[in-house]
Amino acid sequence: MNIKYTDFGQILIDNQIYGHDMVLNNGTPEKRQKKRSRSLKGQYGHTPLGPRENIPWNCSELVIGTGYYGNLPITEAVKKEAKDRGVNLKIMKTADACNYLLKNQVGANAVLHVTC
Repeated sequence: MNIKYTDFGQILIDNQIYGHDMVLNNGTPEKRQKKRSRSLKGQYGHTPLGPRENIPWNCSELVIGTGYYGNLPITEAVKKEAKDRGVNLKIMKTADACNYLLKNQVGANAVLHVTC
């Protein structure tokens, strides 16, 4: 899989440009279902990555790209679920997450925030 954070608000996955947050589930790209976390926006000042979303848990490692500036909040419930499932979380800015995924794709899934 070829993946590159091209610019604020855009990500390139296998020669397809996406202008919204993405989830990589065993190599298959899909749109992040962040509407499921909108009710938490007031607590975080931004829609966080929450437990009701389409998080691809069937992996040994979950890479979370927190955006251009690294501002995506991640709820404690998501962190707890990762620990309970034995999934190693790697949390970093989206550009760094894309570079990491290029080098370490085996066993890793991802949630990638493309803006802030």
